[in-house]
Amino acid sequence: MAANPRNTQIKYTKLFINNEFVDAESKKTFQVLNPSTEKVIANVAEGDKADVDKAVAAAEAAFKRGSEWRTMDASARGALINKLADLMEKNIDELAAIDTLENGKTFENAKIFTDLSVKALRYFAGYTDKIHGKTIPSDGPYLSMTRQEPIGVVAQIIPWNYAILMAAWKWGPALAAGCTVVLKPAEQTPLGALYLAALAKEAGFPKGVINVIPGYGPTAGSALCYHPSVRKVAFTGSTEVGHIIMESAAKSNLKKVSLELGGKSPLVVFDDANVDEAVKIAAGAIFGNHGQSCCAGSRTYVQARIYDEFVKKAAIAAEAIKVGDPFDEGVHQGPQVDRVSLDKILSMIDSGKKQGAKVVTGGTRIGDVGYFVRPTVFSNVTDNMTIATDEIFGPVQSILKFDTLEEVIERANNTKYGLAAGVVTKNIDTALVFAEAVEAGSVWINCYDEAMGAQTPFGGYKQSGIGRDLGKDSLKEYLEVKMISIKLPMKN
Repeated sequence: MAANPRNTQIKYTKLFINNEFVDAESKKTFQVLNPSTEKVIANVAEGDKADVDKAVAAAEAAFKRGSEWRTMDASARGALINKLADLMEKNIDELAAIDTLENGKTFENAKIFTDLSVKALRYFAGYTDKIHGKTIPSDGPYLSMTRQEPIGVVAQIIPWNYAILMAAWKWGPALAAGCTVVLKPAEQTPLGALYLAALAKEAGFPKGVINVIPGYGPTAGSALCYHPSVRKVAFTGSTEVGHIIMESAAKSNLKKVSLELGGKSPLVVFDDANVDEAVKIAAGAIFGNHGQSCCAGSRTYVQARIYDEFVKKAAIAAEAIKVGDPFDEGVHQGPQVDRVSLDKILSMIDSGKKQGAKVVTGGTRIGDVGYFVRPTVFSNVTDNMTIATDEIFGPVQSILKFDTLEEVIERANNTKYGLAAGVVTKNIDTALVFAEAVEAGSVWINCYDEAMGAQTPFGGYKQSGIGRDLGKDSLKEYLEVKMISIKLPMKN
């Protein structure tokens, strides 16, 4: 790559179908913008139904009985996934630079998450030859056993906030299980996925196993969800779109779905906590990745006795966050991903002001070029305010006051979401009672958004999703269980 990562050249802008980069059938393209400068990075081929049909046909052919992929030894499949991980590791700076250019993530942060992507693929590579069935003691003269077999062609639709990481999270278990995939990246961030496709070809994946179709949800995404040959859709994104995907899956061919959706996650700070440490944990929970995280700790509940001290120190912590060019050293927060996100965040901040919350710090856009938002802290937030009920997906901390453990459990659970939660306390009994009672797929005690390695399952309760990414549990999302019974000879 170039000595200056800002000058990284974009090599791949076409659709990736059957191991080839091709134009869209319509010849249409769309612009990918740099959110720091609002300038065009590249024009990318815009896939729609015709291109989805071609990609699914390629994936079907690759999955056909007797194909190279289907007859490949499981251990050899693992070696291919490891080879892809090797190539990602070799090209980590270029991948991170692309992530920063199209997403606005800081370059150092992008490198961290690219490394996590490599580790996720290595984890699933190790599982390829460890997917097996069981023998079952049936009644009568029968030997019964199960096989675990790949579902087939899988559509994977991923978001922009962790573009490369989400591709790895989705590809890892699907490829380990032996499925073939058609990936639709978010229209804001297709460039990293296309680069990964090129690396997959270099690694030696057979034709049709991996396909990437950039495009828009209502066209390319919808075509994938309704396609009769797609056996499963795996989606990460908003709860609203999750509803649409479930509906399309039901109306098409009852394809299976796994959904990792939105959140409005509570982080609860008790008055026995070290306030400085709690402030640090809470700031990381909401301001990490510019607030663009589905499991962000976006409702900060603080016990009454330390509330005022916490708010004062939270403002200081937010003001210490350096916002700017994501390629610059020392910058903690780059731009939001696009104009739509920027406008939504500013609108939500405005609603908080109108509904009576107090802006302690921040609350404004920075400059007039690039989608930069000042880290914002609200105090005097109540549960019925929009900033406390709706997902903002930006650097906005809402601090609410509570008195008792039972009260805060009830308030924490009073949401349609259930993705994550956290608690900060020195009392292990308090921590465990909260962790057991809160309705969330992940719970962190005296930390937040930590230990999310490839081995730990991730997903949500309620309208935060169906199924799990990562860990052994995620493999089940890509497997069918077949029962086989054999009649044995009767004893004389």
